[in-house]
Amino acid sequence: MGDGLVSREAGRQDTLGAEWETHRPAVFGVAYRLLGSVADAEDVTQDVWLRAAGADLSQVQDLRAWLVTVSARRSYDILKSARSRRESYVGPWLPEPLLTGPDASEPVLVDESVSAAMLLIMEELSPPERVAFVLHDVFGFEFGSIAEVLDVSVPSSRQLASRARKRVAKAKQTTSPTPKAERERLLATFRAAYESGDLAGLVRLLHPDAVYVTDGGGKVSAARKIIQGGERVAEVMVRVGRMWRPDRIDFIEVGGELALVCHWQDRVYSIDSVEISDGLITAYRRVINPDKLVHV
Repeated sequence: MGDGLVSREAGRQDTLGAEWETHRPAVFGVAYRLLGSVADAEDVTQDVWLRAAGADLSQVQDLRAWLVTVSARRSYDILKSARSRRESYVGPWLPEPLLTGPDASEPVLVDESVSAAMLLIMEELSPPERVAFVLHDVFGFEFGSIAEVLDVSVPSSRQLASRARKRVAKAKQTTSPTPKAERERLLATFRAAYESGDLAGLVRLLHPDAVYVTDGGGKVSAARKIIQGGERVAEVMVRVGRMWRPDRIDFIEVGGELALVCHWQDRVYSIDSVEISDGLITAYRRVINPDKLVHV
């Protein structure tokens, strides 16, 4: 290989590397939204980079769209096989917490679609619906491009996105956005009540129909079923607080929303996110599966 050819190849790689850093958050972002797993999204992102580094991209007019498309196709393949893994998962499944804000180690595209609540809603969609919804409603892809990813007709891709949008909108009817200041105030009050074992205080903060979900994945002790009812949730949390007392509980931003991180024996023991409606906690979700906390 001549010196000129080597120089041009090095220049191409440098240019690709610079553009890659610009588009990497989108590549990772589509994978995380489709899979709900930081580890799987990072694997997909690495696969996309290797594919891009070895491809002739001279005819690619929109590199971001090309990279996101490759990420979506790879994620779609994983998503289809993940359904069977979900069925054998021990206890409730929750999305792997994605650090955002000042705690994030890398730039992350943040919007409503990375919140735990939204990811759980999208978990109820079929794989094609989820891909169509994320690519069109979040990333603004045309239905022709979505049809190619899913190997369906354009009208079918439009129908999939529409059906997904309606299901998401219906599921969101029971929730309302909570201002950051209110969420922080409520979480601070909850943390104080939890740390002091204040049963009455917890009951006042929980909606009568609140649910408590713990994801241990069979790796650590956790409730295998969802606990329902505000008073029942408060009683369980007080009992858990007596049995296991964290060294400290801090605020952390996860999926674009304020959450709680519990530290125990010099490690992160849990990430706790909440869903709030009308000033009350309607869902308290605790991830304690250690495999889902290694990136925190």
